[in-house]
Amino acid sequence: MKKISFVGAGPGDKELITLKGYERLRQADVVIYAGSLVNTELLDYCQPKAQKYDSAPMTLEQIVDLMEQSVHADQAVVRLQTGDFSIYGSIREQIEELNRRQLPFECIPGVSSFLGAASSLGVEYTVPEVAQSVIITRMAGNTPVPTKESIASLAQHQTSMVIFLSIQGISQVVEQLVAGGYPQQTPATVIYKATWPDEKVVTGTLEDIAAKVTAAHINRTALIMVGRFLGDEYNYSHLYNAAFSNMYREKSK
Repeated sequence: MKKISFVGAGPGDKELITLKGYERLRQADVVIYAGSLVNTELLDYCQPKAQKYDSAPMTLEQIVDLMEQSVHADQAVVRLQTGDFSIYGSIREQIEELNRRQLPFECIPGVSSFLGAASSLGVEYTVPEVAQSVIITRMAGNTPVPTKESIASLAQHQTSMVIFLSIQGISQVVEQLVAGGYPQQTPATVIYKATWPDEKVVTGTLEDIAAKVTAAHINRTALIMVGRFLGDEYNYSHLYNAAFSNMYREKSK
């Protein structure tokens, strides 16, 4: 019996899939892809005879049934998920069901959209003496968020933050960020469909980002990025400091 391969599709650009993910797509007999969240140009990597299914209208049971039928027919199955499935990828329930049915699978990571967004902007989340931690979170909605993980609570750290699945509530997000401690002049960026051909970037501060996003008509498929890492502050890393490098080498001897 062949394995079911969960493959992270990457943030959008079809060339940002991993080599291993590309190979699984190229060899697949059946591909179940995550609807409009995945760039369908990735399906160009598949062999012509591959069967392709958009999972958007399918239930969990239908998806897993299709996987089971396919592997029992000795077909190679790829479950193509957006970005990297370890962040808001909704694979846990699929894996639990595969384990229950004793179906073999593997997981091949992808490039998350928060990484693609940073690359598109040419920024680093961890800037020396500015921010050394990254918070990845979302606003509470249909999926609740633990009280201790509210945006206002996390904002107390005032470090680099990336907020998924919350653009439709950008005004509320800003309110919570400011209530939690971020100054209104904190740099903020919203990036729509990072690395896709129709990528759109809106920059500002917490004071004006909500109005700018509304004016740009962005209400889905976007990340909210907040923190001083987006600003002009910068302190050189010791990595390229000759004196520090020499001292490190001496200590390592």
